[in-house]
Amino acid sequence: MSTAALIPESKLPALGTTIFTQMSALAQKHNAINLSQGFPDFDGPEYLKNRLAYHVSQGANQYAPMTGTAQLREAIATKTEQIYGYAPDATTDITITAGATESLYIAITALVSEGDEVIAFDPSYDCYAPAVELAGGVMKRIQLQPPEFKVNWAEFADHITDRTKLVIINTPHNPSATVWSHSDIEQLWQSIADKHIFVLSDEVYEHICFAPEGHASVLRHPELRQRAIAVSSFGKTYHMTGWRVGYCVAPAIISAELRKVHQYLTFSITTPVQLALADMLREAPEHWQELPAFYQAKRDRLAQGLANSRLKVLPGQGTYFLLADYSDVSDLDDVAFCHWLTEHAGVAAIPMSVFCAAPFPHKLIRLCFAKQEATLDAAAERLCQL
Repeated sequence: MSTAALIPESKLPALGTTIFTQMSALAQKHNAINLSQGFPDFDGPEYLKNRLAYHVSQGANQYAPMTGTAQLREAIATKTEQIYGYAPDATTDITITAGATESLYIAITALVSEGDEVIAFDPSYDCYAPAVELAGGVMKRIQLQPPEFKVNWAEFADHITDRTKLVIINTPHNPSATVWSHSDIEQLWQSIADKHIFVLSDEVYEHICFAPEGHASVLRHPELRQRAIAVSSFGKTYHMTGWRVGYCVAPAIISAELRKVHQYLTFSITTPVQLALADMLREAPEHWQELPAFYQAKRDRLAQGLANSRLKVLPGQGTYFLLADYSDVSDLDDVAFCHWLTEHAGVAAIPMSVFCAAPFPHKLIRLCFAKQEATLDAAAERLCQL
């Protein structure tokens, strides 16, 4: 018998290392300011850290319930009612997961079967398609066009077939920094109301929305929320991306199917972290209430810092990203330009084309402004020298 290592047949042969890992590594190699990967360079609230230490010291270090601690699920239900006028059942409708990514994965895995079609909007976050492929589904992508990245609802209707099982939406939208309106949510409902189609709504930036009308969540819509899964992230809200805690809200009959996957994927999430987050939600609601103003100030600082550069900054309505058009700077494609920018200008960014399956010929890059003022100022100074 041969002792040579067996080479597995890849289920995702087209995938390699993500662009976020690549660009962060390149930034480190060239000592560049990292505005590529979406994480803050500042820490989260002291109260939250102190509560984590407290619960660890008090012995809350064994398995949490599979669905999440009752304290955290109840705090989420209260917050959801405050924001969206809808109180999900804390016992049956809320599931705590290993970051929002697990919520997205278990939803796709539970709902999508072999041959089912899933509609998504490009540019789209990179974790959707692999999960659909692993579930045996077929991605049907609708390309959104800059600078507005608005959905053409007639085009959307043309993409619906009798095989359509799921629609994935994302608002506020990563990477375009645009947001859906409440009328968009209603248009979505009208398009699928008479069809057996579920909606997976990625709302991890729900508290980083600068639109005057506020965040348009599927949870606000009485009919749509009966067939939707809304996904949220504590990492984005509390500047603690390394804690990897998210959650999903869905009707009990859908949540039951999600939990079947969750219980054999991660089973439960770190107990003292959940208890600390529950304390934070109850005792310091001002944190998420003030988050739009906190991040809008950072958005404006970076945009103003680039006002005299050769980059054209697109309006940012949500998330902690801004898009910049570099067509006055270079003829390189966006991937090559981001490599050049990191190596020669000392600033790392993300090329927009990596979020699309079809060719994306626009010269746009994504910049993360979840950074300290000194970091933003230093990056803007370097970019103004282009």
